[in-house]
This record gives sequence, C-alpha cells and structure tokens, in this order.
Amino acid sequence: MSFMHPLPALNRLSASRPPRALRPRAGAALALGALALTTAGCSAKGADNANVIVGKQAFVAKCGSCHTLARASTKGIVGPNLDESFRVGLAEGLQRNAVRGVVEKQIQIPNPKGAMPAELAHGATLKDIATYVSQSVDRSGQDTGLLASAVEAPGAGKPAVEKGGKLQIPASPTGQLAYVTGKAIANAGPATVEMPNTSGVSHNIALEPGAHGATPGGPLLGASPFTTKGTASVSVTLKPGTYTFFCQAPGHRAAGMYGTLTVK
Repeated sequence: MSFMHPLPALNRLSASRPPRALRPRAGAALALGALALTTAGCSAKGADNANVIVGKQAFVAKCGSCHTLARASTKGIVGPNLDESFRVGLAEGLQRNAVRGVVEKQIQIPNPKGAMPAELAHGATLKDIATYVSQSVDRSGQDTGLLASAVEAPGAGKPAVEKGGKLQIPASPTGQLAYVTGKAIANAGPATVEMPNTSGVSHNIALEPGAHGATPGGPLLGASPFTTKGTASVSVTLKPGTYTFFCQAPGHRAAGMYGTLTVK
C-alpha cells in the first residue's frame, strides 16, 4: 500500500514542534523572502475567487489523503496536520503570503528521501493550492460562498442500493478519505460489495456487523483487496440488521471513511 505525500518537508513536524522555518526569529526572514509573492485569494474577498476554488479542489485531490486541513475537511494522518504545523508561526506574526511561499517551495522541491512524487503540481495549479492553504490554515469556521461547495462533503451522496445481489459503494474520486456515500441498503442473502476507486489513493472496503462508526467493533465479516485505481470487491452473506462498511487503510476509518449498511 502506498500513499502520496504532498508536503514531505513537513513530515518532520509535529503538533508540538512547528517547522523550523516557522519557529521564533525565522518568521521575519520568511516574510522578507516572500515579499515578491502576491496575496491574491488571501483576503476576505477571496472566498469566491475562481483560483482559490480550483486550489481547494486540487488540494483535496492531491494532498487531503495525507494532511489534515480543517477548512478543507481533510483528515489525512500520513503527513502532519497543517493547521497545527503553522499555528505557532502565525501566532508569532508570520504573514500568510509567507505561508504561501513555504507551501509552494515544499511542493516544487520535494525531499528526495520522502514519499512525495516530484512534479506533483505545476504553474497555476501549484499557486492555487498554495493560495488556498495559506488563506485557510489555522482558521476556525467553514468556507463560505462558492468555496463552500467547491468539493462535495464526504459521504454526502445518495444511499447505495443493492441490485441483483450487487452493491456498489465507490471511494470518493476527489481523494478524500471517504466513500461517495455513508449509507447503503441491501436485501438479505448473498451479495457482492464492490468499491470502484479512481482516486489514486489506496483503499479497500470491509464489513462488520453492527453500527460502530469510526470505532472498530465486532468480528470482520469480509474485506476486499486494496486498490489505487480499479474496482475491489468482497462477497458476503448478509442477514437482516445493520452493518458498518469501512476502509482498513491505517487512519482512513478514523478520518471518516466508513458508513452504515442496512439489510432488510
């Protein structure tokens, strides 16, 4: 199983130790180094900026499976929590246009020993990702305006319904740690549960009896293989009742990749 790591230079960070570049005395230097950067999309009026919308969509697709960013509703744990990583620097006066510069550079020049692929983003897309992160990191509340609907909420799709013994529950194509729906309905009896995955992030689908949400509980009924692109499936025999379907990749269930299956 492999994971994309969009910001590998931050992989050395933790919530208790902000990035070296963001620790005391370095904020001013970073700000000076970022004076040439524009601040488009970093103002209160930037919520409906088309570039910022693209930046949010690209961040979720390319970075959200590894990183937590509250405003983007991403909960990846492979890489550091971006809100926590920049919190101390921002509190000490680091400007958001400097944060944008840090993000750009870390994507442009990935750690050769890290897991992040080279050339993850280029040109306008790179700038849009950095702009969205810089205006969103360590900010409470929710995105507003068009930005709020730029990416569909995790698991917000219509319930999946079993047909002819086949139940299809796709992984989110956006790269979010979620299935397209958090609800499914099936009839009792043999069933094949399929998980189409086009995200490029490694997922599978597993089932256990009972409604347990993000917390594991009960015996494993069955689990599909993992796939990054393709369709994984598992065959099970369902009895009337409630089941939980979830991804077994480390941290994915805890991040919200689960749902409830009701069997009639």
